[in-house]
Amino acid sequence: MIMRLADAPHPEPSSETGFAGNRLERRSEKRNADSAREALKDDRAHLYLFAEGRVLLKHDEEVFDPLFAPGEIVDLDVDLEEAVLLGFDIDETPVLAADSGIDREHLPHFIKAIDLRSVYTQGLVSADRLGAIAQASSLVSWNRTHRFCSRCGHQSEITDGGYKRACPNCEALHFPRTDPVVIMLALRTDADMCLLGRGPHFNEGMYSCLAGFVEPGETIENAVRRETEEEAGIRIGKVAYHASQPWPFPHTLMIGCHAEAETTEIRIDDDELEDCRWFARAEVRQMLDNTHPQGLRTPPMGAIAAHLIQAWVEENRVEDKE
Repeated sequence: MIMRLADAPHPEPSSETGFAGNRLERRSEKRNADSAREALKDDRAHLYLFAEGRVLLKHDEEVFDPLFAPGEIVDLDVDLEEAVLLGFDIDETPVLAADSGIDREHLPHFIKAIDLRSVYTQGLVSADRLGAIAQASSLVSWNRTHRFCSRCGHQSEITDGGYKRACPNCEALHFPRTDPVVIMLALRTDADMCLLGRGPHFNEGMYSCLAGFVEPGETIENAVRRETEEEAGIRIGKVAYHASQPWPFPHTLMIGCHAEAETTEIRIDDDELEDCRWFARAEVRQMLDNTHPQGLRTPPMGAIAAHLIQAWVEENRVEDKE
């Protein structure tokens, strides 16, 4: 067996990130033009619903339920012709998703429209449902924003359970997009320090890993090198993949890496970062534990940035014991 595979952890670090707990069986090889319609004929079918980009949740003030039976959506202005088939639950229940055209101000009192980030950070639903909601959000968003053919401008038609749109005019086929983003923790092996920055939109006191989109014709490793140098002026040598995370804002895949810094002088890109600095291991531990004297902290643990940071800190703890 290839040594890297033999040494690979299982379950993999990606399984511990937020939005990664999706347990639906997708059955991608069996999708066809009638997949969603056939699934809706099943009496057990349930749907995740969205309104104005927010998730609809039934609630009794304590328990939040994101799944709706077809009979529960009669007054929610849902176009089932645009429903997407996410997959099948462990009991063979078909699970779909769709947009609701209802104004959020007119929702029944027992239904709330909550932004996906709040659903995630507040832990309002279980991990497996959160992962399915991420899949649903990305697919529904793509179908909503790609209703017209990019080749001829004609209105396209949804097919293959929402994983394809076909143009009846020029016969072009369009497929859902996933935008790859590298997120990286640059490390100084000579001084046991890591590079963290903060954007102007960050919550007060929060520092995180640098990140940026992978460009066409670029490897993951080269994207890590380019983005780190562009944002912070730090030249990167070795790059090691750590984990990935589906990030449905709206359809991104975060690719987490650790990177070895070859230079140390920081030159901040003011258009991207408000601050960027080297942090010693002990200080980062305080940030992770929310005990930093200045109130500095890292992203919440579901975020892949926190996993990259924690993995580095824990690795060094092991080395200390040895």
